[in-house]
Amino acid sequence: MGAGVNTVGLDVDEETGVAVVTLDRPARLNAVDLEMVRELGEVWRALRFDDTVRAVVLTGAGERAFCTGIDRDTAVPQPSSPYMQDDPLLAVGPKARDLWKPVVAAVEGMACGGAFYLLGECDFLVAGAGAAFFDPHTTYGMVSAYESMLMAQRMPYGEVARMALMGAAERLSARRAYEVGLVSELVETGGALAAATDRAAVIAGYPAEAVQGTVRALWAAREAGLAQAFAQAPQLIALGNLPGARQAELFAARRARFRTR
Repeated sequence: MGAGVNTVGLDVDEETGVAVVTLDRPARLNAVDLEMVRELGEVWRALRFDDTVRAVVLTGAGERAFCTGIDRDTAVPQPSSPYMQDDPLLAVGPKARDLWKPVVAAVEGMACGGAFYLLGECDFLVAGAGAAFFDPHTTYGMVSAYESMLMAQRMPYGEVARMALMGAAERLSARRAYEVGLVSELVETGGALAAATDRAAVIAGYPAEAVQGTVRALWAAREAGLAQAFAQAPQLIALGNLPGARQAELFAARRARFRTR
């Protein structure tokens, strides 16, 4: 299957029953474009039907980033009606694709913005000591809606609020993310994938029906609240986002400041 995949890698170890899914755009800090959304959908669907896979690890290629959210150079066509919005990241995660096999995230480097769509649907996170989490939406005149809603299920309210409201001015360190419960295990930089794969292999050794039932039960405890929150998100985004041209100006200005430092 991996032969035709360009932006998502898939490696299945049939002996352990663990599949490693890799976001593979390191030159773009593993930012998500529409092709990656499509390929991830195909991977999640394939894993649903592959009974040799009993647990999954999700990681990003390279050392600099797990994922930096939606690629800003990706044009997402939108309906003209203000009552309809297309958000490709709503279908990017495993739960959105009806995959109830456990997914462990292995995070190195940056995880920010739209990366939380993916992390919010992983069952637990293992992070290298150099990992950093942040949400730059407000910096660029954008509402942090779905991202904050997903993180509010995993972190204390004040920590989510601080991360969302501080925007690009502040990053949550891997150590702090571990202290507040976003990260369940902290390892040396570069060790997240190996540690996450080891944990996934343990889980894969248990009866699959019991494991998948437990994943589904845990998600059931969260999804009612998420569904109610998500129902509010489109209106909040439509009301609070600056026009696209103004967002682009803010992005360009920030990039220019970094170039002159």
